[in-house]
Amino acid sequence: MDLKEELVQIIRERFDLAPEQCGDRQLYEALLILTGRQTARRPAPEGERKLYYFSAEFLMGKLLDNNLLALGIREQVRELLACWGRNLDAVEEQEPEPSLGNGGLGRLAACFLDSIAALGLKGDGVGLNYHYGLFHQRFADNKQRETPDPWIEPESWLIPTGTSFTVPFGGFELRAVLWDMAIPGAYNDRANRLHLFDVEDPAPAPETGIDFDKTAVAGHLTSFLYPDDSDDAGRLLRVYQQYFMVSAGAQLILKELEERGYGPRELADHVAIQINDTHPSMVIPELIRLLTGKGLSMDEAIDQVRRTCAYTNHTILAEALEKWPLHFIQRVAPQLEPIIRELDRRAKEVSSDPAVAILDERGLVHMAHIDIHYGYSVNGVAALHTEILKKAELKPFYDLYPEKFNNKTNGVTLRRWLEACNPDLTALIDQCINTRWRRDPGRLVSLMEYMDNDHVLSQLVAVKQSAKERFCRELREAQGVELDPNSIFDVQIKRLHEYKRQQMNALYVIQKYLEIKEGRLPEYPVTVIFGAKAAPAYVMAKHIIHLILCLQKLIENDPAVRPWLRVVMIENYNVTWAERLIPAADISEQISLASKEASGTGNMKLMANGAVTLGTMDGANVEIAELVGPGNIYTFGAHSDRVIHLYDDKGGARYRSLDYYHTPRVERLVDFLLSPELLAIGDAAALAALWRDIKGKDWFMALLDLEEYISVKDLAVRQYGDRKAWARKMLVNIAKSGYFSSDRTIRQYNEEIWHLG
Repeated sequence: MDLKEELVQIIRERFDLAPEQCGDRQLYEALLILTGRQTARRPAPEGERKLYYFSAEFLMGKLLDNNLLALGIREQVRELLACWGRNLDAVEEQEPEPSLGNGGLGRLAACFLDSIAALGLKGDGVGLNYHYGLFHQRFADNKQRETPDPWIEPESWLIPTGTSFTVPFGGFELRAVLWDMAIPGAYNDRANRLHLFDVEDPAPAPETGIDFDKTAVAGHLTSFLYPDDSDDAGRLLRVYQQYFMVSAGAQLILKELEERGYGPRELADHVAIQINDTHPSMVIPELIRLLTGKGLSMDEAIDQVRRTCAYTNHTILAEALEKWPLHFIQRVAPQLEPIIRELDRRAKEVSSDPAVAILDERGLVHMAHIDIHYGYSVNGVAALHTEILKKAELKPFYDLYPEKFNNKTNGVTLRRWLEACNPDLTALIDQCINTRWRRDPGRLVSLMEYMDNDHVLSQLVAVKQSAKERFCRELREAQGVELDPNSIFDVQIKRLHEYKRQQMNALYVIQKYLEIKEGRLPEYPVTVIFGAKAAPAYVMAKHIIHLILCLQKLIENDPAVRPWLRVVMIENYNVTWAERLIPAADISEQISLASKEASGTGNMKLMANGAVTLGTMDGANVEIAELVGPGNIYTFGAHSDRVIHLYDDKGGARYRSLDYYHTPRVERLVDFLLSPELLAIGDAAALAALWRDIKGKDWFMALLDLEEYISVKDLAVRQYGDRKAWARKMLVNIAKSGYFSSDRTIRQYNEEIWHLG
């Protein structure tokens, strides 16, 4: 049966209609069934060794377009629908986005699953089946409001497996029900799985907001990603979530190992586990518990686990390295306490340095320390990040285990982040260098041959302009905001966190606003676009969102400023909005404080779509700068060594925000937060709290880099006016982006860590 016949049959069986009679929703459901059936015919990749990629987040994005592309039937389906008077893009709009992640960690995990499948490697993801995600963000009174984000429908990508496991908690048990999502491999005939565990009887969504009874573990364990951890109930629920995921996942691993014909003493020979950040760290003591239950001695179990587990560190922020009170673990999973104490005892025999202890003097269990002591690999996610880990943040561990440390610079799947989201640019690249780059993104470097080709450069500018106009239409329809597609699109899209310094970008907006009010107009109109969610309990991040929304309203209502400067914050920023905005971006804001961003992946997506980076020498920006050269990136800011020194109390070197505040320009910008103009729009208490924090603390040193940031950004705006020179910068960035393919990253993981064959 060919594709058309199969789709027509599905439509007839399900709706008793001809294809021409179907609406977009019916066609979406039919295509979901079609792709599910086609993927189900694909066997798993072969191999003696299998990877299990554990992560708290898998930010998959909408899957229909991605799966059609991976199955190699996307254009055929597009043509079929066109024959029936339907548009594939409109059909795809019917799909809800899976609420299984939030930021870069989850999007990276999704890219990695895509690349593992594309490379034909035997490997599955393991996570939780969150029903309402982090939250659905909406704006009211110039503030973020949170509501549940349901996505699971009667017809969804979730595949029931009929498999479940009992997870033992302190005083009760829960059944972990296994649901799968299929991950078809592009360019091969195989498919992997994302394993998602759920409770048997999920609680309904809260009636208003996202507040719920966090002590009702049985029903709400899989309700929300990252429950509010501002109280003990929320922190405990996070520990319940983590143990539920790793216990069920570990039981699945041992079940599949046995089904493949191997015993528990062969675990390390046939299984690799990648621990993505610290959330799944309890898989180590849990596997040890299960292995000793199968007859292995403690020594044997530890040896097997140590040769099975590898750990990816995603942060330099000390507060992001999880530390749970031992009494939390005693309450959630008391069976793990003696194992953790034993692991700590053995670690202290290796080193008496308190910096490497698993259990510290305050009774806190350091999850990352378990991973490093009892895993065989520790990797950072960008060259600078890994060096900082080795030389500073994890130096005592590097001194103990230098052979474990390695770097794996992050990557993104260009199948989604270029081919799928930017078909016009993809067609231009195909026209220039043929289609082989799609399988081998390193071939994008051949675009450098067109540096002086005026025709190609003008086409590149036209492709970007078309993407900007398309984004403007979509934003107008969604939020009623009218933007000028002929302005510079200056884009900062990432999780809202002080170290990512959206507040510094907001201060730049204030500088431009004041200049325009004084009659000093910019070289080119600028539209500053933000997209971000703030964690519900992260008060200062919510204050920054409030400031941005107040600036948006202030400028929107000022006819003298509006033609030259606009600010817009995308409501409920997610993967779908990223796919719309990234092709339209001119400037990519990557302005985190040097030494604080592990890698970043938005910088890679924006680069691949022709945006020019404006950034600090932080994370993967360092490698971007090395690849594109100094004329094709705008860098500024204090070096990471200086930042680390400024955090040091020794020698009176510590950073003091007041030293930078008390300069005429900076003081004027910061004090504008308390100006009559903003106070007439915003919440005086929220603006005052942010003002006090920036002036008196500024922990992530926005004021340190502010003046240079303004100068370098102004330079980028001026140089944008030379359209041919800017098009060359775009071309160089696209040409050099192939290195940041997640296919390259996954090959390195496999060759140097997993050894899947």
